[in-house]
Amino acid sequence: MKIVVLGAGGVGGYFGGRLAAAGTDVTFVARGEHLNAIRRGGLRIASPLGDILVSPAQAVESITKTGSADLVLIGVKLWDTEAVAPTLRPLVERGAAILSLQNGVQKDEVFRRHVPPEAVMGGVCYMPAVIEAPGVIRHNGTMQRLVFGEYGGARSSRAEAFLDACSGAGIDGELSGDIEREIWDKFVVLIGISGTTSFFRQPIGPVRESADSRALLLDAMREVVAVGRARGVHLSPEFAEDRLAFCDTLPATMTSSMHEDLKRGHRLELPWLSGSVVEMGAAAGVATPANKRIADALAPFVQGRA
Repeated sequence: MKIVVLGAGGVGGYFGGRLAAAGTDVTFVARGEHLNAIRRGGLRIASPLGDILVSPAQAVESITKTGSADLVLIGVKLWDTEAVAPTLRPLVERGAAILSLQNGVQKDEVFRRHVPPEAVMGGVCYMPAVIEAPGVIRHNGTMQRLVFGEYGGARSSRAEAFLDACSGAGIDGELSGDIEREIWDKFVVLIGISGTTSFFRQPIGPVRESADSRALLLDAMREVVAVGRARGVHLSPEFAEDRLAFCDTLPATMTSSMHEDLKRGHRLELPWLSGSVVEMGAAAGVATPANKRIADALAPFVQGRA
């Protein structure tokens, strides 16, 4: 299987690196010093599951230089989605499938506007990793789970092939018969944790221990469930309460990538997270005051520090 990884950051770099180390034909699309470091010394993954060095690693600066592929893994930030989506069409016309591992629930709607809808698979990942230095991916923890599948629930040869590649690379892969619900399952807890840890500038421990911040965490997740149900997603009415119980099991020091970006003065994915809940809620006639409170408070920081 030939795979192109568009965006070799924490997610794309980690999963692409593991696949490449196991013998899968992987080409990374990266930029800047990260690209230069990969070309010079390969891609390094530092992980509690074992360090990896992919050297030499195939890395290019543009997807136009990748040739053909069976699968394109998308790992760019959400604000880049509109820009990269049109560039995928030539690869799709040569037979590639598209699988986004980005956050959010609207990403695949963007891709389907630029490529045939049947080319787009659904996917979600659970794996904490960041670019620690140019050419180096730091995996924080042992979780490295990928859930993916065809919209509509059918099993396909391309999904089976990717599952086999994940298994060969030691990645916890899973085929889903309802990938849309899986994406929303993650979105519920992602919105709660990313929104409240950023809003309060605290990790999840202090957020869940205070009555007021805990209430905001639950309300933010309840709103996502309500919006998803209004859009026809198969979420149980009590799913937010279930996810709150899950949040109680997380390490007290756990935070979110948006909180980390906020602390570093980086650009935020807020418009595609809490902001998108407000947007989708308005379209569906669902009130979203908790997410609006979060989105409004963080709006001045969306573009990061100059």
